[in-house]
Amino acid sequence: MTLLEILSLAAAAAAAGMVNAIAGGGTLITFPVLLFFHTDAKIANATSTLALVLGMAGSLFGYRKHLAAARVWLWRFVPVSVLGGLAGSILLTRTNEAVFARMVPFLILFATLIFLAQGSFRKLSGFSNGNVVSPVGRPHAVGIAILVQIGVAIYGGYFGAGIGILMLASLGFIGLSNIHEMNSLKTILASLINLVASAWFIGAGLIHWPKALIMTAGALGGYYLGAHFAQSIPQQQVRRIINAIGLTISAVMFYKQFAQ
Repeated sequence: MTLLEILSLAAAAAAAGMVNAIAGGGTLITFPVLLFFHTDAKIANATSTLALVLGMAGSLFGYRKHLAAARVWLWRFVPVSVLGGLAGSILLTRTNEAVFARMVPFLILFATLIFLAQGSFRKLSGFSNGNVVSPVGRPHAVGIAILVQIGVAIYGGYFGAGIGILMLASLGFIGLSNIHEMNSLKTILASLINLVASAWFIGAGLIHWPKALIMTAGALGGYYLGAHFAQSIPQQQVRRIINAIGLTISAVMFYKQFAQ
């Protein structure tokens, strides 16, 4: 690898880590950069997944103050996240990704619109920002969120761009309102999805290890800075950033799809 490639991969991973810590979609930064440096598409996807999942440790450390509030939800979402992530990673190695890729911009745009309207969803569900949300308070809403998480996990194991926004939208639907607690729960679940996918990709021989190690170093710093930055500004501002990221990602994906 040239010095330019090394610096570019590290910078892309750092930027992706910051984006993932705030909302999600960092794969759309690392994946194109890997492709630009002539990495095979499946190897690029797998390498990006591994680098970002290892870097998520920085984000989890940054959100450590909010992890306690997320524990009550973990047993509901962890099993489906692990199984879905494994299913998605198997699909990537065994199927053509063209059809699924055409769905990605629609999924991300839909999730962003849901996130924009989550305040209305909470009101319709009987929640308000002042409520203390209980996992047993709205069993139907939690059941729907678990079903959504299965789909998110499968998608995350397959490609993964935008799973953070999809999860934030789902968590908003069940009534969670503290964006930092939502981000901590989202980060844990995304880590599990990508960890399972990475293990499958390693077994399938799809990892470019030198590039993965370089990107992991960049992602560690990016995740930590992103988590710290997200907590140093008002929640409403973080929501605006998340909405902007979601709309930008979907616009880029639509452009790439119809420009081909």
